[in-house]
Amino acid sequence: MSETSVAQPGGVRDTGFFGHPRGLAILFLTEMWERFSYYGMRGLLILYLTQHFLFSDERSALMYGAYTALVYVMTIIGGSLADRYLGQRKAVTFGAILLVLGHFGMAFEGEGSKEILTYQGQEYEITLDGRGDVGQLIVSESGQSAISFSEGGKDMVIADPQAVGLPESIPVADYETRVEQEQLYVNILYLSLALIIAGVGYLKANISTIVGALYRLEDKRRDSGFTIFYMGINLGSFLASIFCGYLGIAYGWKYGFGLAGIGMFLGLLVFIFGQKWLEGRAEPPNPEKLKEKVFGPVNIEAACYLIGIGIIAVSMLLVMNAHIIPDWFVGSLGIAVLIGLVSYTVIKLRGEERDRMFAALYFILAQIPFWALFEQAGSSLNLFTNRLVDKTVFGWEVYAPIFQSLNAGFIFIFAPLIAWMWVALAKRNREPSTPVKFAIGVFGVGLGFLALVGGMKASGATGMTAVGFIFLIYWMHTMAELLVSPVGLSAVTKMAPARVVGLAMGSWFLYSGLSNYLAGVIARGTGAETIGGQITDVAAAKATYATVYTNVAYVGMAIGVFMLLISPLIKRLMHLETLKGDPAHHLAGEAELGQPGAGGIHPPEKGQPAE
Repeated sequence: MSETSVAQPGGVRDTGFFGHPRGLAILFLTEMWERFSYYGMRGLLILYLTQHFLFSDERSALMYGAYTALVYVMTIIGGSLADRYLGQRKAVTFGAILLVLGHFGMAFEGEGSKEILTYQGQEYEITLDGRGDVGQLIVSESGQSAISFSEGGKDMVIADPQAVGLPESIPVADYETRVEQEQLYVNILYLSLALIIAGVGYLKANISTIVGALYRLEDKRRDSGFTIFYMGINLGSFLASIFCGYLGIAYGWKYGFGLAGIGMFLGLLVFIFGQKWLEGRAEPPNPEKLKEKVFGPVNIEAACYLIGIGIIAVSMLLVMNAHIIPDWFVGSLGIAVLIGLVSYTVIKLRGEERDRMFAALYFILAQIPFWALFEQAGSSLNLFTNRLVDKTVFGWEVYAPIFQSLNAGFIFIFAPLIAWMWVALAKRNREPSTPVKFAIGVFGVGLGFLALVGGMKASGATGMTAVGFIFLIYWMHTMAELLVSPVGLSAVTKMAPARVVGLAMGSWFLYSGLSNYLAGVIARGTGAETIGGQITDVAAAKATYATVYTNVAYVGMAIGVFMLLISPLIKRLMHLETLKGDPAHHLAGEAELGQPGAGGIHPPEKGQPAE
């Protein structure tokens, strides 16, 4: 790293980090470690819920969906508090502290839940000897014996019946099971997830804003600076999926989650000790206002932190009760917000402003089917990979969470190629418009599931799906992501009038959250009957996955075709021919492949907010 600075008219141009401001190095490392912690935990979470705490597939999927949805919603609050009162530095620091606490809390696993088998009035404990798909179900009383299930899941088969005093085969109608959980550690789980939700809310909405603040609006290094920042995001994701995933399955959940916590702690240290390199660019807009009393001894700054405690309490309540929240309630929320946005657009805006706002609303809604399907990666697709895929790669048995590194790996490989392709097509005036890219992306994410279903059918009713189809679906989804994620938020910020850009951004994140909740609903539909976190009927589970994935594939592809058909209309609403000269949009530039516009607003990566 060079320490040189180049003088510029009106000030000193910091080029201490490979030609970029030295503060970029701090933000790069902070975000890399934050993403390391997030994706390290994410890769293990659904397996942890189903195998360690023995939640059903359905409840685990809804908890996962509620968790990821709340991450989005809370960024709206964290970003607003930072913009108005705290400033980005204080907000990011507070968020990082909450994240450290949350990730380390995940490492307190206890002894795990117990599955109790009752047969002829006698109780036996069923445990999983291991994690992931490397574990084996064991039934024990005075001795121990491995158990399995007959074809069709109708009978429980005892490998060594004499050791446990059970018959060799027990019909499903003759036994019952129940789950006993350690409530203390279940509550620690809920609290830890809530801490992570609040931490992301304060950190993610603000750290990319600091990146934008490092550069002047006319600085030509701006886009490449965000590209470097974006690579840090994907580097953290790639490394976490491999190392946290391996440790969590091979040695224990607490080691995988603990490594994620260590990563976040390193990110916090980097940010704290590197704040001087930010050169005051992330300070509160009015430091004196923070000292004003709100009530009693509590000033505005303390109130901002207390709101974070409130977010933790609300998030914990919602995650632990996700299974009883009716789907219609969440859908009604989305419809109500949409009615409000459309009403505002019709009543308050006129002419090209109105058209562009309608275009912005289109992109806000168009992301829903994409992320609802794409975000199966952390939930149903992770469980499918763990249970129903032959994960042998070049003679090595690869654990399911590690496959989530494929997305980041493919981005490293193909993002530069896609960027080059857009430049080449633009020179020939053949680059697809943003609506067309969106349509192809939504179609592609559906097509990816159809390809996976083809692999499932090729392996028969009970055979393991070939691992190549997991590589294929992640590649197809990554290519689709590169058509949607890098341009989505950029398009919204360009289309929305300057006075309501904040409203448009908040709406983008809200509907991103609803997309993730919908992803949980879809994943719930793939739920299989399990004992000890293991499916009892492979054929039935595989048929359920095939049915759900086929349905969502065709729905996604149909939506993609419809979006393609209406893309000329959306392009006309955008009024691109007059946008460049519109001073109301001087802060919004092009943002391809993670390169933000001049306003410092950066498209979300993998559905994550404000990265």
